[in-house]
Amino acid sequence: MNEVIALLTGRSALLPDGKRSAIGKHPVLGPLHIGTLGLEGDMQVDKRHHGGPEMAVHLYPLAHHAFWRARISDHPLLADPGAFGGNLAVENLDETQVRIGERFRLGSALLEVSQPRMPCATIERRFERRGMVAAILGSGRCGWYFRVIEEGVAQAGDILQPIAGSGAPHTVRSAFSAVADPAAVMDSELLTQLAECEALSAHWRAKADSKLRRHAL
Repeated sequence: MNEVIALLTGRSALLPDGKRSAIGKHPVLGPLHIGTLGLEGDMQVDKRHHGGPEMAVHLYPLAHHAFWRARISDHPLLADPGAFGGNLAVENLDETQVRIGERFRLGSALLEVSQPRMPCATIERRFERRGMVAAILGSGRCGWYFRVIEEGVAQAGDILQPIAGSGAPHTVRSAFSAVADPAAVMDSELLTQLAECEALSAHWRAKADSKLRRHAL
């Protein structure tokens, strides 16, 4: 079962380099409203690249923390379930098991997978470790975003329950690797399908289409 160990929100805070970010998320006790823009009380500092209906709720699999311990040692942030900016802390779920457009019931809310999470330098600035973005691109350990189809209330201990029959054929991992990994083998058929996948966010459909066009030149 996909138990949500914690629901997490973040506020603006200083990174080690002095820049502000809300990537650090912290567990919230008790029931929490999940609206079309995300969890009540959650904040995004850079609203150009974060937040909005297509990036309302972020899940970064807790299982990936073991991968990072092997790469960057036992960094103290890795003890924090919100180390990578995730709003939902879940152990037994990753990008290979979740499909674009797949729907999940969480408490009384209904969530739908909208896109992979594109890594940015904020992660490296928070951990003070170089090479983390490249490691995410190469490994496909990207996490993903949900859009909120039905607003509702959820709390720690609730089950992220998949809705049978929902979603496109493409996993988050396959979509991320095809579009974002510069070392991935070019798959024009998959990119075409992603560019036409209505469940994938418009931004990622455009990214798939752009990669196709560049390859055609």
